[in-house]
Order: sequence, then structure tokens, then C-alpha cells
Amino acid sequence: MSGDARIWCDRLVRGLGQHEFDLYALSRSRRQEDEGWLPLPPHVSRVRTAPLWTAEQDGPAYGRRARRRFAESYGELAAVLCAGPGVGGPAGHGSDGAQDTDGPDGSGRMADRFGSALYGLAELARDEGGLAGALRSDSAVRTLERACRTPGAPAAARAARVPDLLAVAAHLERALRPLSLDWYGDDGLGAADLCHATAGGPAALPGLLARHFGDVPLLVTEYGVPLRAHYLAAGPDSAGPAVRTLLAAFHGRLAAEVYGRAAIITPGNAHTRRWQERCGADRSRIRTVHPGLEAGRFTEVGEAPDRADPDTLVWVGRAEPAKDLVSLLHAFAEVRKEEPKARLRVMGAPSGPEGRAYLGHCKALAAQLFPDEADGVHAVGDNPVAFEEIGGPEAPTLADAYASGSVVVLSSVVEGFPVGLAEAMLCARATVSTDVGAVVEVIGGTGLVVPPRNPRALAEACVALLRDPERRERLGAAARARALELFTVEQNIAAFHGIYLEIVSHCPVHRVVLDEAGEPLPFAAPAEAHVPGRWTGPTTRAASRGGPGWALGVPPRPAPVRATPVTAPEGAR
Repeated sequence: MSGDARIWCDRLVRGLGQHEFDLYALSRSRRQEDEGWLPLPPHVSRVRTAPLWTAEQDGPAYGRRARRRFAESYGELAAVLCAGPGVGGPAGHGSDGAQDTDGPDGSGRMADRFGSALYGLAELARDEGGLAGALRSDSAVRTLERACRTPGAPAAARAARVPDLLAVAAHLERALRPLSLDWYGDDGLGAADLCHATAGGPAALPGLLARHFGDVPLLVTEYGVPLRAHYLAAGPDSAGPAVRTLLAAFHGRLAAEVYGRAAIITPGNAHTRRWQERCGADRSRIRTVHPGLEAGRFTEVGEAPDRADPDTLVWVGRAEPAKDLVSLLHAFAEVRKEEPKARLRVMGAPSGPEGRAYLGHCKALAAQLFPDEADGVHAVGDNPVAFEEIGGPEAPTLADAYASGSVVVLSSVVEGFPVGLAEAMLCARATVSTDVGAVVEVIGGTGLVVPPRNPRALAEACVALLRDPERRERLGAAARARALELFTVEQNIAAFHGIYLEIVSHCPVHRVVLDEAGEPLPFAAPAEAHVPGRWTGPTTRAASRGGPGWALGVPPRPAPVRATPVTAPEGAR
């Protein structure tokens, strides 16, 4: 993980010291790997990594039987993708509204076919040593072409040309790389009591396979929705209609499979939950767990709200087009007409090359809207809009950035869980936000919410708070109380600890404990094994399937190892 997600994962593992962890990490880029490793706590026994950004070798050549198995499974997968996305219409219907179910419980025939094809490919990868060569082969492209030409396929798929088919085959090869990893045996995920996937989509494939091969229960946490992210990224300029149609079908079917197989799904907010339910997740297995923030860093500011400049608006975040700073600047121009003393501080760094270009555009727009003002002919002009980065002399810390203004503004057009908004609430700041993502759920009536891309409404809300200090104080106090109740690290860790125990209490123990004679020891895994804390057990030894430290004794942690595709015996076909 990277960014805010990495912080969340790190806090979770460190906060659950009564559990033992093996970490399985999928990396997306060389840059992500070059960022280095975090120091690990002692209850992390092992780390295994697999790069998904670089292509592995083709692996062993398939024999006739293996080629036939691949053609059957991949052909079934392609046929399902050409039947529609599965989540494009109402629940249980395809993109054209046609009924996609054949049972009273609403389980779709296409979902069953997708799962059969996916696990068929996984079993082939386990038996033959990988899938890379087969997924890149001409046979895979021809199989996709046949499926697209099948009567009843979507019009966009029927119009697919060779470059489109090559692009889809390459995307499927990258997405299905976890199927070729050697993580699923009794010395890996197969020996776990629980597999916690910290994202959905292709990142959850190892958890799906651990459940398929070893009956390991799967917990899936999403603070964003990979399917939604795919839809946002797959705009008209990214690929042709055929590519977008087939890949939307794949990601939609994969999301439904992940949600259908998970023991429990934990969205980070109601916005994410709605997406999950739309993709087929069972409401009875969904538990909303809000992200946890370290409240201590904002205690001083939150308990001393009078530090703020009463005429200053503050925006804090990463500068990128989704944050819609252009609308914020136009709104501030309206604010200045009503409140000439008002000032705006834009605090944050750009996000990548696109963010740098966008920030430069915003600075140019601010210079046009707000020429430098001077009190006299010989005075130095001053601009009411300041662009700053956190860590400078004016705002050395994130808490200082929020403390510099009396009203915090969020002007985004796209948001998942608005972390910056929750931080502003912990700082007891009154807020004005746009109604996107989980904003309304987070605010809960402790701030003002306006429609996105509406500078006039944004300006009116800001002016209302700037003119009413008592209202700002009331809203800020209520916001801090709400954030301390719902959005702290402590509540997040406690929620996951309870969910871990709930899942393992309904699942069999995945270990075999032997006595001194080498015979299975009855009742060797008592109920107390899942009680917090470490237990001193009898002098027993565990079979090679593995187990926790209370049964085996915690061995010295080996050096991290990189996962490799399974290799078949020499000469095997």
C-alpha cells in the first residue's frame, strides 16, 4: 500500500499485537518498492512480496492436456466477459437489464461461470507452474476474438479489432498474475486462520485463492472502491469502446466474486458501502469501520480554537484537478466582495506532474483575480491568496495548517473518505464542504455542505461562517466531539479486533498439532487460543502446516523473501 492506506495498514498491525501476522505485499511500481520498507513489529513473522509491475518469464511450456485445460478455462472467462459487466443494471441484471439469475437467492449463473473459470486458471497455474506464457499467447487473443464474435455479445465487443484484443489480453495477464504465485500452500496462506485483504479487485485475488485452496476465511476492507476507480480511469480518451466494455465486465465480475466469497466486508464509509451493495455484497456481512486518525497530533489545536485568524479561510490537501481549486478561487472572489478583509491560504503540495501543472494554473488564476493590494503608493502589494506547503515557517505541522484559519474549506468534485475533513474536525474547526463521496456521512450536521462546482453557494456558506463567530465555535466543538467518537485509531483497531475474533470463532483451525509420538493431539487447539494475549501451551509440536507462536514457539524472523511463480518438475507437462 502507499499514501494514506499504508499508514492505516501500519497502524492496524502495530495496534493488534495480540495477533501474529504474515504480510503478503503486491507492489504496483518500481517507485513504490524503492520507497523502502517500514520497520516491522516483533509479532510480524514473515513478509513476502511480489511485483505486479514487471512481467515474469513465460514459464514452462504446456503440454497438450494443459493447453486444453487453459483453452477451456480462458474460453469460459472470455465468454462471461462478453455477456456483460454484471453490475451495469439493477442487482441481478446485466448491462442491458436482462435477468442474470437462475435461483431464488439471486446468485447469477454468470457469476458461477466466472468463478469456475477463475479457479480453473488458478488450479492450472498451481499444477503447471504459472500462467504468464499462456495468458500472453496468440491462443488467448484468438479465444477473446471468438468470444467477441459470439451472437449476443455487446455491440462494442463485436466491434473489437486486433489492437483492442491485444490490449484486453495484456490487461488480463497483469491482473491475473497473483494466480501464478506460490503463496497458497500449507506453508503460506493455506496455514492462516484468517486472510485480511486491505483492498478489493485484483489485490484480493490471493485471499480468494487462499479460500479456494485452503478454506481460509477472507476479510475484505475497502476505503475506496477499485471498481469505481477503474470506471473513473477508463474515460473516453483512455481506450476504445471495446476495451472499456470488456475490462468493465472483468472488474465488475471480479468485484462480485470477492464480495460473494468474503466472510465479512468492511467498507470505510456509507459511500463505499453503497457501491459494494450495488456490486452484489450481502448486507448482512457488511460492517462499516471508519478510518482511524491519530487524534493526539491535533489535541493542542482542538482545545485552543481561539488561535485562528477570524478572517482567514484555509484549504489543506494535495493539489490536483479533483480538488477543484479553480471553483474555490472563484468562490473566494465572491467572498471578498462581501468581506474585504478575508484571506485564503491554500496549503499543500502538488500530486505528481499533473498536480504541478494544475497548481501553476491556479496560481496564475489567483494573480488575475486578485492583483496585489497596497495601502499606499510606496507600500509593497499583498495578495489575499497565499499558496504554501506544510513544513514551512508559517505552518511547520499539519495541525498548524488547520490552526491558521477559522474556517476550513473542501471544494472537491471527487472524494472517497475525506481524511482532511476529519482532521479539521479534530482541530475543532468549522467547515464548508462540497457534497461528494462520504462528506455528508463524516460531517454529520457539524458543518455546512454545498453542491460541487457551485462557487456562489460555496461563497455564501463561507461568508455566513465568517460573519458569525459564535456559530463557528459551536460547529467546531460539535465536529471535534464527533471525530473523537468515530474517527480515531483506537476505535478502528478495536473494531477490527472484534471482527477478527468473530470470524475465527466460526471457522475451523487450520493446523495439526502432534504429540511426542507424532500422533494428532485431540483438542490441541482450545478455545482459549483466540483469547487476546499469549498462552503457554503443553510441550507439543506442530505439523509442517504451520501455526502460531503459542503452539510452535516464535522462531527468529527470517529475512523477507520475494515470491516466485510455482515451478513444475523438470520434464513435466
